[in-house]
Amino acid sequence: MPALPHIASGKVREIYQIDSEHLLFVATDRISAYDVILPQLIPDKGRVLTGLSLYFFDLLDTPNHLVTVDLGGVDGLDDADRNDLEGRSMVVRRADVVPVECVVRGYLYGSSWREYRDGGGPTTEHLPSGLRLAERLDEPIFTPATKAQTGHDENITEEETRALVGDDLYEELRERSIDIYLRAAGHAAERGVILADTKFEFGFSDGELLLVDEVLTPDSSRYWPADRWSPGSEVPSFDKQYVREWLERQPWDKTPPARWYRLWSGLPRSPPRWP
Repeated sequence: MPALPHIASGKVREIYQIDSEHLLFVATDRISAYDVILPQLIPDKGRVLTGLSLYFFDLLDTPNHLVTVDLGGVDGLDDADRNDLEGRSMVVRRADVVPVECVVRGYLYGSSWREYRDGGGPTTEHLPSGLRLAERLDEPIFTPATKAQTGHDENITEEETRALVGDDLYEELRERSIDIYLRAAGHAAERGVILADTKFEFGFSDGELLLVDEVLTPDSSRYWPADRWSPGSEVPSFDKQYVREWLERQPWDKTPPARWYRLWSGLPRSPPRWP
């Protein structure tokens, strides 16, 4: 879209400037794992992410950056552009993003479980001993991480987060993140789905703290079928956990580029195709 200035590329999103107050967020079909973009596209993945974000923005009714999905008023786009972008783009308010990922965990799993199992760390500093894999926590915990521009995001302690954003903003981020998580988890539970954990981003626009970026998608959340959950056992996911698990079995150090010749042992001559 040469008529729109390109602002930034994320692991999944491309961001363009519409004017001084508005941006165009485009969700591509890329997939990432361990903060590295994988080479294979997932057809219509960007439309799934956008559709779920729109659903939850509407359901949660919390201040957010969404303005519209109608691209008719965006100058510089022709009919072909609008057709390509339909279902995968949002016009949003421009915001100064708070430099932390606001992670909420209702269950002990993934990197948090590994940290806990190995003796503890930033995401498990307040947890009691004796918990099992996939254990439901008595109360959801707020476990922020730094937003890395390159490489991996890093979990940080409550003390480090308070030093980074200040006590007042820390408390507001924690309260709003846990409130959104609880409402979304209750909505999912009524449909036989567990929202194990998720992450949010917030930003300021005209002095107002807004929920920004995507929300409660399989890229930012861990969803489980409730009838398959059992504490102490691995749980199948409705998100990209299966991709991470496959990557764990490959001879790859989780650094870019994620090329198939590095990931797929035994097939040196040509990259494999997904079935």
